[in-house]
Amino acid sequence: MSKSTRQNAFYAQSGGVSAVINASACGVIETALRSKRIRRVYAGRDGIVGALTEDLIDVGRESRATLRALKHTPAGAFGSARFKLKGIEQNRAEYERLIEVFRAHDIGHFFYNGGNDSMDTALKVSQIGAALGFPITCVGVPKTVDNDLPHTDCCPGFGSVAKYVAVSTREAALDVASMARTSTKVFVLEVMGRHAGWIAAAAGLAGGGPDEPPHIILFPEVPFEPQRFLERVRACVTAHGYCVIVVSEGAAYPDGKFLADAGTRDAFGHTQLGGAAPVVANMVREAHGYKYHWAVADYLQRAARHIASRVDVEQAYAVGRAAVQLALAGVNAVMPTIVRRSSSPYRWQIGHVPLGAVANQEKKVPPAYIREDGFGITAACRRYLEPLIAGEAYPPYRKGLPDYAHIKGVPVRRKLTTEFKL
Repeated sequence: MSKSTRQNAFYAQSGGVSAVINASACGVIETALRSKRIRRVYAGRDGIVGALTEDLIDVGRESRATLRALKHTPAGAFGSARFKLKGIEQNRAEYERLIEVFRAHDIGHFFYNGGNDSMDTALKVSQIGAALGFPITCVGVPKTVDNDLPHTDCCPGFGSVAKYVAVSTREAALDVASMARTSTKVFVLEVMGRHAGWIAAAAGLAGGGPDEPPHIILFPEVPFEPQRFLERVRACVTAHGYCVIVVSEGAAYPDGKFLADAGTRDAFGHTQLGGAAPVVANMVREAHGYKYHWAVADYLQRAARHIASRVDVEQAYAVGRAAVQLALAGVNAVMPTIVRRSSSPYRWQIGHVPLGAVANQEKKVPPAYIREDGFGITAACRRYLEPLIAGEAYPPYRKGLPDYAHIKGVPVRRKLTTEFKL
């Protein structure tokens, strides 16, 4: 098919979803639909899997009200997937299939909403498209609750998780403190973060210093030393009557072994983690005999749109809008970034970096943000984090519950005769 002046655009969500990924979708879709240089906007059903299987959604068939409502709807409205494309050298067929689908549907713009693995995929698609004679503009849309993408001040999705975790830690701490004399003395909250402890760090916002909960934060960046940890727990209970602990799922021993290594691997080849909170809680029980409770924030932390950060929602929409603007300006193989201009007052703007600078790269919590004893955050970390959880952006409520959007998901007619086996 010859390339026309008004091509179609394709959007896909990738990896773990968040409270604001649909706000980015809204930014991409509304901006693309308003453009006179884009004919139609499609989305992949279940992310990149939808592109490989030619299972496309005609976004233009959704009502404007539904598209607007995406901004306050959590999770992935079009479906996401943990499906990592291999390198071009290992499996060229997957990339050729993507270009085959894009060519069949005259898709000239690819917007991939995800983390560092997704940025690598978008980069490779831009490269093989050119090699196969069907150049396609690929722009990554940053998304990860882990906040571990480099070259951006923060990642959409993180601010809302940070707010949820800080609020939950503060509220649970009040609960434990009120019952500690005759009941639970140790509470452990496990949060996400395999290699980067940004979410765990955000729990530090719940208190004002080492004497306020959380009394202990266990970061992936700080090797876990059981004896030192247990001594700190005893000291907290002795001094305050109770101890609140926040542990990142990726907390690990000095030899690099995860506390919660389950002995299996996920779809991306990462070690499957089986729960750091019960491991830590059992250590405390065996060493000190304290009554304890533990909880895993799990999907609750990333799905909690009811308590999303207003800043996070605004930034998520802004990077989606910027992705389309960059593509229409002819800028290829880039990712929009959030650039902090000042912290107080918080001011930010949109920039962009080459996909090659962020693909498969990871940004960890710097030493300057972790307290010298390794169990809490510094004032510098607090200054970084506080603006990201600022403001409320409540969804509309109906009969006491959030009223979220549900798309019709009208399919695009298939044009290829060949099927793709995943």
